[in-house]
Formats: sequence, C-alpha cells, structure tokens
Amino acid sequence: ASIVGKRCTIGPYATLRPMSVVGDDVRIGSFVECKNARIGDGTKIAHLAYVGDAELGARVNVGCGVVFVNFDGRRKSKSYVGDGAFLGSNCNLVAPVKVGAGSFVAAGTTLTRDLADGDFCIGRSRESIKRRGAEKYLT
Repeated sequence: ASIVGKRCTIGPYATLRPMSVVGDDVRIGSFVECKNARIGDGTKIAHLAYVGDAELGARVNVGCGVVFVNFDGRRKSKSYVGDGAFLGSNCNLVAPVKVGAGSFVAAGTTLTRDLADGDFCIGRSRESIKRRGAEKYLT
C-alpha cells in the first residue's frame, strides 16, 4: 500500500505503486508512476515522469519526462534528491545518485554522479545540423 498526505493533487492516469509515501501539499501530474518512493512536502512532479526507488526532499521540482533510472539489469538502486532541488524536463538520474539540496539539473541531462548542495549540472550532447540533409533519409 501507499500513503498520501493532506491537500495533494494526483493527476489522471498517475500510478502510485506499493511502498510509496507522499507528503503534504504534493502535486503529481498525469501519467506519473511512483514506485517505492518517498516524496517530501510541497514537491511537484510534472506529467510523464517515473520516480522509482527514490527519496525526494521537500519543495523539489521534477520536470516533465524525468526518469529515475533504478535498474542496471541485475539490481535496483536508490536515488536521493535534497530539499528545493530542481530537475529539468527529460532528465535521467542513473541510480545510485544523490542530488544535493538546492541543486539544479538542466533539462535533458543524464546524471551519473552525485551533486553537492547548490550545484548546477548540465550534460547534453551538442546537436549537429546538416543543412538540407533530411532528403537523404526521406527519399
């Protein structure tokens, strides 16, 4: 069973799987899945996110499409996110990883190392644009 605190908003098609504990004043968007997760008071989890085997502090912002990557093919690992941290859209947190309080993970980042309190992390590959290169693939 899972436990949901007071004044929470849980979106349509959200799934709270067993052993999840949701604090007070939490907002969980549409198509979010939480499994074995502890979610602190005032945290917001946007739509289309997976929060598995994770502990999130208070007032954390989890952007659209964030995935807590908790399984390496053999075992499941846990991730920790400190109070007031910001996880931008489409981040992947590859467990086990710790995100310090007040840290900021930029959109599209795949995080594989721990962040200290207040750290900023961005890890995206640079796009390569081939002008008029689509024709090769579309014809």
